[in-house]
Amino acid sequence: MTIKPTPSAAPVAPPLGRSPSKKLWMAAIKPPMYSVAVMPIVLGAALAFYQTRLFDPTRFWVFVLSAILILAWENLSNDVFDAATGIDSRKYHSVVNLTGNRALVFWIANLCLILGIAGIFSISVAQQDWTVLLLILGCCGLGYLYQGPPFRLGYLGLGEILCFFAFGPLAVEAAYYSQAQAFTVAASGTVMTAAVILGITTSLVLFCSHFHQVADDLAAGKRSPIVRLGTGRAARLLPWVCGVTFGLVILAIVLGWFPLWSLLMLGSLPAARALCRHAICYHDQPERVHNCKFIAIRFHFLSSVLLCVGLILGVA
Repeated sequence: MTIKPTPSAAPVAPPLGRSPSKKLWMAAIKPPMYSVAVMPIVLGAALAFYQTRLFDPTRFWVFVLSAILILAWENLSNDVFDAATGIDSRKYHSVVNLTGNRALVFWIANLCLILGIAGIFSISVAQQDWTVLLLILGCCGLGYLYQGPPFRLGYLGLGEILCFFAFGPLAVEAAYYSQAQAFTVAASGTVMTAAVILGITTSLVLFCSHFHQVADDLAAGKRSPIVRLGTGRAARLLPWVCGVTFGLVILAIVLGWFPLWSLLMLGSLPAARALCRHAICYHDQPERVHNCKFIAIRFHFLSSVLLCVGLILGVA
């Protein structure tokens, strides 16, 4: 499929005399997206409870709030950086376009980052151990490399790889360590397999967010995986990626890393099927495939929750 790039337009604002609608603001804030911040913390805590029977609720909730703030920083700063390149010029629900104040959005983003890191710092101080802070700083570094100048690795098609490591191994291990305060050889297979599964499902969300914006990506010189593959091949790749996540669960059970209860994750198969069918049917219809990322979020959320429940039930 060949798509001609469209020229960048001036930043879009709501029509004169009208305030941005609540629907536009909700699309800009993207509440469902924050599950990608919360689920690594929930999964890390579930893994620690499965392995050590330890759970500190205060530490857990501080970590959850900090993760939400850090993701808010990433989302807002990405809007700022995208505004600088013009890739969001036709994106009505960009926070920068809605406010018309790039500097304000930038400083709000930085405030979110400072508050989020402060929460993680408090966990490290309480543990008298800097491991969690260093892991989360690594996540933040990958987040900046994704879109921040002069790197903008997302424009080279590396966003999904950065997302995998930031929201998978690094974030899950940080959440695990915040509860268990140790990495053991016995737990390594369990923790790493779960982190890989979550990293894959999180990267799927980013991957699917590009189906409807191929023309804008091309115009801004962004070589996302979907631009490189074409929407058809990208859509046909989804069943294989989803299959890998379920295969890893079954393999981990066979190896004794996950309890049998982890088979509950198979309950997210209908969500995976819906995602694959939607992408395959509408991959070349931007107006219909634009919600593909939200179907991917549903799969990410359900699969993660069911895996966590399986691990917790496996404690008995």
